[in-house]
Amino acid sequence: MDQKVHNQTISYIWSIADDVLRDVFVRGKYRDIILPFTVLRRLDVLLVPTKEQVLSTNQFLIEQNIDEKTALESASGYKFWNVSNFTFETLLNSPGSIDANLEAYLDGFSRNVQEIIGKFKLRNQLQTMKEAGVTFLLIEKLCNKEINLGTNEAKNSRGETLPPLTNLGMGYVFEELIRKFNEENNEEAGEHFTPREIIKLMTHILFEPVKDKIGKGTYLIYDPACGSGGMLTEAEQFALGITEGKANFHLYGQEVNPETYAICTSDMLIKGEETSNISYGSTLSKDGFGHLHFDFMLSNPPYGKSWKIDEDAIVDERGKKGKEVIKDARFQVGLPSIDDGQLLFLSNMVSKMKHDTKLGSRIATVHNGSALFTGDAGGGASEIRRHIIENDWLECIIALPKNIFYNTGIPTYVWIVSNRKDPKRKGKVQLINAMELYVKLRKNLGQKNCEMNPKHIEEITRLYLDFKETDISKIYDNEFFGYNKITVERPLRWSARFSPESVGTLRFDSGIRDEMEWVFEHCGEEVYSGLEKHKERIESHLSKQDIKLKLSDKSNLLSQEFWLEQLGLMQKAEQLREKLGDGPFDDYNEFEPLVQKAVKDLKLEFSPKEWKTVLEAVRFKNEDAERVIKKIGKDGTVAYEADADLRDYENVPLSQDIGEYFEREVLAHVPDAWMDETKTVKGYEISFTRYFYTYVPPRSLEEITAEILALEKETDGILSDIVNS
Repeated sequence: MDQKVHNQTISYIWSIADDVLRDVFVRGKYRDIILPFTVLRRLDVLLVPTKEQVLSTNQFLIEQNIDEKTALESASGYKFWNVSNFTFETLLNSPGSIDANLEAYLDGFSRNVQEIIGKFKLRNQLQTMKEAGVTFLLIEKLCNKEINLGTNEAKNSRGETLPPLTNLGMGYVFEELIRKFNEENNEEAGEHFTPREIIKLMTHILFEPVKDKIGKGTYLIYDPACGSGGMLTEAEQFALGITEGKANFHLYGQEVNPETYAICTSDMLIKGEETSNISYGSTLSKDGFGHLHFDFMLSNPPYGKSWKIDEDAIVDERGKKGKEVIKDARFQVGLPSIDDGQLLFLSNMVSKMKHDTKLGSRIATVHNGSALFTGDAGGGASEIRRHIIENDWLECIIALPKNIFYNTGIPTYVWIVSNRKDPKRKGKVQLINAMELYVKLRKNLGQKNCEMNPKHIEEITRLYLDFKETDISKIYDNEFFGYNKITVERPLRWSARFSPESVGTLRFDSGIRDEMEWVFEHCGEEVYSGLEKHKERIESHLSKQDIKLKLSDKSNLLSQEFWLEQLGLMQKAEQLREKLGDGPFDDYNEFEPLVQKAVKDLKLEFSPKEWKTVLEAVRFKNEDAERVIKKIGKDGTVAYEADADLRDYENVPLSQDIGEYFEREVLAHVPDAWMDETKTVKGYEISFTRYFYTYVPPRSLEEITAEILALEKETDGILSDIVNS
């Protein structure tokens, strides 16, 4: 599409909002009028040439009592029609009746267009337009001859030829309008649109490697987050061109936003595609094409967006160890964190790959950096990466320039996934750093301040096809991105001491220690004999200090019986102190049997909970104490208790022997450590920027000194001039 005409069309439509809707709708509502009426005008222009034939055909069907309306498709030349007596232009013939006639016009559309109108919720706006008297002006503006929304050439008021607006061009118009509305309303465009040069790059790499393998037949192209359908349209156009039209391509997509779904559906109608191929709803919770697999898939799914709303459809008992049940087969490999569902879209596409065809499936999808490395080993995100890499499906990742998207400046990456790798790519992953391949825009579009030109796209495509290492192309074995996460344990070392202080802590329950200490400080020994008369004072204190206690804890705090139980426990511990003394024991393995013997000698009784409470009160960690023995095997092997506070983790590259790494990197520094092999987990991450890092040495002292002296020389005399002026 001619860029000048494109910009003029957008500017004109954009201007209608201020010219017609100001003071009628708030600015945030402009899009609710402009977008659907632009869609309707586009459909209207296409239907005008066959209007009379549609009306006569419809009259014949009525006279013959024929309810089946498919004959109207042949009459209109499209999969949609309008059987009202009006067009946009003839609506202008009766200004006084235009609102009623507009409703009749809308009612005359075929059912598939009615769905589009419904998704826009357009009829909700008609009464406001009628009351404000802006309907005539709006339609008049859209019928202006200075823009051409048709697919044929047209003449403007000066007799100049306006080029046709292709479906691809119309997509540009809608996407730019939506971008501008988002920007105007300060909306976060998590559903930000993909710049066309990125789509072109994706389609080049998706189709060029297999263009000679695409024969006659029908191929399916799918986008699970299709928005207004720009990627699908671009992909189809490129595929038809590169294969010289010998193959047919059917487009499938799913979109959750009703507005962009309506735009996409209208585009499919115009192209003659089945609107049923565009599914409405969340791809994650309601798969619109569960029965299909696709030859080519491309997408720019939302990233950094929670999938909480889809959670119930995907999984039961999310995050609960041993209880979590993933219900949707597409996501059995693993689930990423609840606050970012982008990798679920990738899992969805991977689940829809064809495995029984010669061509297999190819995927191009855009993600931000978190998809490369977030998530711990064994976690959902890592497991998704592992599934793709260990199946040898990941071909390439391309780092895009920063600020190349309209509504985000964060780093973004194109993943290329295929289950039919070229032999030279087997077991390999290519990384292409295209972050510096761009030209600056003269004027920013939102946050987009740069773009890739055709030469950049050609260069990246060539790097991909050549599959060779350069300064910006690296090739690694699959296992390069994998690691074993090992758990390093250190022994627990406890000392113990029945000191007056440690025994004294048993007067209070550890769960409500602060509250019990306050009560004891203010009520003294009466907590054991007259607590009832202090209840009101205690409750007043809790209220004033805004202390919220569980019902059971509050009941214990106000229970004289509970206080007596704690006192009894402290007194028994005091007997043990008198028996064993209050000196420290630095070998807990000897200490506990001594305490058990003392309990027996003193004929004391402890419940399991009380026994645990006493031991916890008198023991403390001491790095100089002996290691606490967990068990001794029949062969004399000693296993020690692990200290959870000293537990550490190491990531060992898959290319390295775990045992050798442990001896070299751990035991050499911490001789008493051991590795819990039962907890070793494999993970995958791609630290893209690290692989392309280039060390820049600091400047020499001589260079810095010379620069300072030069600056001093340049500013010599300026301070004097300022002071003396």
